[in-house]
Formats: sequence, structure tokens, C-alpha cells
Amino acid sequence: MGYTDVDKLAINTIRVLAVDATFHANSGHPGAPMGMAPVAHVLFNKIMKFNPKNPNWLNRDRFVLSNGHGCMLQYALLHLYGYAVSIEDLKNFRQVDSITPGHPEAHDTPGVEVTTGPLGQGISNAVGLAMAQAHTAAVFNKPGFELSNNYTYCFLGDGCLMEGVSAEACSLAGHLQLGNLIAIWDDNKITIDGDTNQAFTEDVLKRYESYGWHILTVEDGNHDLEGIEAAIRKAQEVKDKPTLIQLKTTIGFGSKQEGTHGVHGSPLKADDIKQLKEKFGFNPEQSFVVPQEVYDLCNKAAAAGAAAEEEWNQLLAKYGEQYQAEHADLLRRLRGDLPEGWEKHLPTYTPADPAIASRKLSENVLNKIFDAVPELVGGSADLTGSNLTRWKGAIDFQPSATGLGTYAGRYIRFGVREHGMGAILNGMAAYGTVIPYGGTFLNFVSYAAGAVRLSALSRVRVLWIATHDSIGLGEDGPTHQPIETLAHFRALPNCMVWRPADGNETSAAYYVSLVSKHTPSILALSRQNLPQLEGSVIEKAIKGGYVLHEVEGADITLVSTGSEVSICVDAAKELAAKHNIKARIVSLPCFEVFDAQDKAYRLSVLPDGIPSLSVEVMSTMGWEKYAHEQFGLNRFGVSGPYKDVYKKFEFTPEGIAKRAIATINFWKDVPNIRSTINRAFEQLI
Repeated sequence: MGYTDVDKLAINTIRVLAVDATFHANSGHPGAPMGMAPVAHVLFNKIMKFNPKNPNWLNRDRFVLSNGHGCMLQYALLHLYGYAVSIEDLKNFRQVDSITPGHPEAHDTPGVEVTTGPLGQGISNAVGLAMAQAHTAAVFNKPGFELSNNYTYCFLGDGCLMEGVSAEACSLAGHLQLGNLIAIWDDNKITIDGDTNQAFTEDVLKRYESYGWHILTVEDGNHDLEGIEAAIRKAQEVKDKPTLIQLKTTIGFGSKQEGTHGVHGSPLKADDIKQLKEKFGFNPEQSFVVPQEVYDLCNKAAAAGAAAEEEWNQLLAKYGEQYQAEHADLLRRLRGDLPEGWEKHLPTYTPADPAIASRKLSENVLNKIFDAVPELVGGSADLTGSNLTRWKGAIDFQPSATGLGTYAGRYIRFGVREHGMGAILNGMAAYGTVIPYGGTFLNFVSYAAGAVRLSALSRVRVLWIATHDSIGLGEDGPTHQPIETLAHFRALPNCMVWRPADGNETSAAYYVSLVSKHTPSILALSRQNLPQLEGSVIEKAIKGGYVLHEVEGADITLVSTGSEVSICVDAAKELAAKHNIKARIVSLPCFEVFDAQDKAYRLSVLPDGIPSLSVEVMSTMGWEKYAHEQFGLNRFGVSGPYKDVYKKFEFTPEGIAKRAIATINFWKDVPNIRSTINRAFEQLI
């Protein structure tokens, strides 16, 4: 294998850059980069294939830093190997508007594959990246044309192994026999509170072996470069299991505080930096220094990666000659574009069509578009029959050895693992060839809140098919009935929360979710049947909010979503027939999309001069932005048949009419009623 003094110098350069950057920022985590510099050097210099000049090359090996607090390790590597991360960027570590934030963010920094930091997410993303690679290879590779054969490498720490999300994802990875996934555990026995013997004494290797992983150990991660390389190459040879390599390291290697939690999350002191640099052969009076021979060593590996991509580009060109349709499909997917005319397959409805639950309407969409959008891949967290997420004739994504499906299959059995599913979806989306979706009950999307937040922050196209969206699920009661869930996810920036009222709105929700390349979506769908509404059309619904029913000289606007819209229609009839009150009706299936419309349009939907009342069987939090008064549910639900539950809380035509009259009476003496759309300033985007 052959390691020289220049290799050791490169390793110490990584360490010193991490020390300088955290000291310069007076913030950060130098310990992990110092301990993991040897394995990072081996991986980037001897193992991984990548081209820094094209960070988006499809067949690059993926690197995920799950212990994202150690991000100076990654930033130093990206700089050394010639990615667009300069020495000035390293000096701006953790500063406002720099491309070297305090934890890795995929959209900020070239070469960062996924946004990590919340522990356990990165290794779970890595599982998603490996799944997407396996699927891509199964769909596009042909004899003599291995377009996709990359590995996913992940560094992770004790914290990642403690978080439950990693257990969910890694359990599934073992079942799926993902031999393209190699995880390297930084076993340094230290967390923020101190020695791991305080709280983490399980046998990790036995646990991962029981998941179906291949297990290896490197005893001396500080010095044994040959042993590290041999372990990774051995892991590559195992094709039917993911590998966990236990790498025993010393946190803060070289520091006076090495091996202690003191070097985990605080910059080194000046005297410590002085002795460290002297020990490693650096001038203690200088900072951010990279010896030329280190650049030369790293440039050589980068040049080999560029040559590998050029060879791959030639292979892709030949592939295009023999497999024109597959070639065109692959390039289209990599652009993030959808197939021409796919939207023509979206079902449309008229009021003459029967009442159908929106979860069933969602299934209708999947059945209509699964052929037209071949990159749509997903499944359910063990609720297939409830979420209705599997289209007719779907093949499961499974290793063929199980007899349950193939890697070319597009339906994923996630098992009862909502949080793991969410993090896996993010990794799948980041791979670049698939649009992933996952199904569960709306209430249990909250189990995956950490992953959903990272979907939004990472700007990835992920769909949640979230059924059983309200007290309308009935008998399962308060534990399953979501009350606060919509308010929670509506508060999340860059996340579309759709709650369609009928078939056309469901098709509209899918349309916007699929064409939005950089925004995740949650589709909140009913268990109970919903009538097809007069005035509902896809073209209107894709604006996020529209006037369903207009009336001249209206006394009130009823604003609603989902299953309550049709009740508002009946309430308007009640108001007209019994109280001579005219009510206009607005359907607002997606706040985020409605907010993106211009102000003139929003004011046409929610105009000045008329009071408005929102109606939704959820927390009223957030509705103040769209209605003067709010009718909702700021308490937990109850167990019972759904019609009885709605009746108990007065979500009936009569209950809505009563509150509409109260709203009109309260506002009748207010001159020049101002729409809630009119504010002193627009919210910060």
C-alpha cells in the first residue's frame, strides 16, 4: 500500500487546519477532525473516486459525515482536494454567509452530499444514498455498462449510534443487504458529557451483526494506515452486507487534552496549539498553512478522479448509442426534470363523481402516474393498506436473494420506522435519480420531525403521504388524531403542507409537490369520504388557495381546508336558507404555496371589507394570518365514530353557521374591515 512521510504530513495538515479554523472562529469541534484525520486521508487519497471539478458526477463515491460537528475535517479535505472551498473559506469557518457553516449543509458547500448535524441523520441519509444507488444500478446498468457502481462511505460517532433514528435505518440496511454501504465508527469513547462508560456500554458490534451487517475492527486508528486501508478494501469485497468498521481513535490526537471531552467542542488554547504545531513540524507563528507537497499529493488523487469521470463519460456516450431511451431518461432525471406530459395523467373529477376519501384519491393518482413518472419511488412505514401508497402491479424494492422483489422494484417496505424512513428519503433524494415518498399517519410524521426539518433545510424533493389526517379517523382516538401537527409543519420554512378537499385538489397537491424541485411536501389525507366540490379545479388549487364559491354582496368568508370545506359548503346553504346570510367559501389547501402568490391575487381571495372565519379541525395556531376569527380544536380529540366526533365538537353545518353569525355580529360595527393579508410588512422569506 505504501505510506510515506508526505502522507503523515497530509494527515497532520488536516489536523492543524481544523485547529486553526476553530481557534480563529473561537467556536467549533476540533477533537473529531484531529482523531479521524488518518482515516479521512486514507479514504480520500487511496479509496474514493470523485472529481472536485464536477461535484455532481453521478458515479462519484458519496461521503457522509454523520458526526457533522466535526465538519472542519470535511472542509479541510474539500479544500485540499481542489473543490471550490478556498483557504479564505476555511478562515471564515462558522461566520455569517460563509460556505463553511458550523455543520455541513449540502446546498452551501460543493462536495457536501447531505446536510448533517443532528446526530444519527447522516448515517440514515447514507442508507438512503445506498438504496438509491442500488435502484439506479438495477434500472440503468446493462452488460458492459456499469453506469452506477459507486459506494457510500459514512463517518459516524457514538452519538449517531445512540440516536434511535440510526438504529431504524441501519436495521433496514441490513435487511436490504446493501453491500455498497461502508460506515466507519469513530470509536473514541468520548461524548460531550465525558467518557461513554457513563451511558453507552452496549456491544455495538453485536448489535450491528444482528442487523445483518459485516463487522470489522481496526485497533489503531491513529497510526495504522495500512490496516485502515485493508479494512475498507475488505468491506468493498462483501457484496451482500453493509459494513461497519470499528475504528479505535484518540479524540484530539496530539493535543494536551487528547482523549478527553475537553477537546470535543471547544477550540484549543494558544499554548496547546503551539506545542501541537511544533510536534507536527509546523511553524507555530503561522496559521492556515498547507505545504505544497500535500497539495501535490491531493491533486494527484483528484486528477485520477477526473480521469475516472472522463472514462465514465465515454462509457455513457456509448451507452447512449445502444440504449437511447434509458440514456435520455437518466439525463432527464439528473436534470431534475419530469417527463414531458406526465401531468396529463393526473385524474380530474366533477361534482357528479362519488365521494371518495382523499387517501383513496391519492392512490388513484399513484395508479395513474406511476408509469409516467418512473423516478417516483417510495413506500410506507408498515401502513400500506391504510396509506394506500402501493399502485397496482408494483414490484417491491428488495434484494433478489429474499425472493420478495428486486432492487429495480419501486415500492419500499420501510417497516415501522417513521424517523428512519424520513432520513432515508432525504438520502434517496440527494442521490439525484429518484423522487422518494413515504407513507404514515399524519400524526406520526411527528415521529420523523427531525428528518422533515432537514428535508426543508436541505431543499430536497421528498413527499410524505400522510393519511388519517384529523379527528375524522374516529375510533383510534386522541393518540392517533393529529391536532397540532399541521401547525408544527406549517411553521417550518420551505415545507409545503397540503390538505386537499377533494379529487382535483389532491391532483393539484401532487402536481405542485412533484414540480417543486427544492421543497418537501406533506400531503394530509382523509380516512373518510369527501364529495367532489363544485368550483374545484386543478388550475385554481395549484395556487394554494382560491375562491371555491363566490357570491355578490357576501356577509362573510368561510376559509377552510380538507374535509371541512364540504361542511362549509353545507354551512353556507344553512346560512342562506335560515338566516338570509351570504357566505363566500375559500379553500386553502396549502399555506406555503398561497403565500407565494402575489398580493393582488391573495387579496382577491381574502379581500378587504368582509370578515372571515377559518374552519379546520386542528389547532387554530397560524390561522390568524388568513382569518379574523378561527374555529378549530385546541384540545385533544376523542374516540368514537367519526361523525359522532365531528358532532361533539360542532364541526357541522349548524356549528359553523352559529360561529359565522357570531363573527358577523362581532365585526359589524367595525368600519373598513381590513383583510388579514394586509400587514405592515411581509414576513421575511
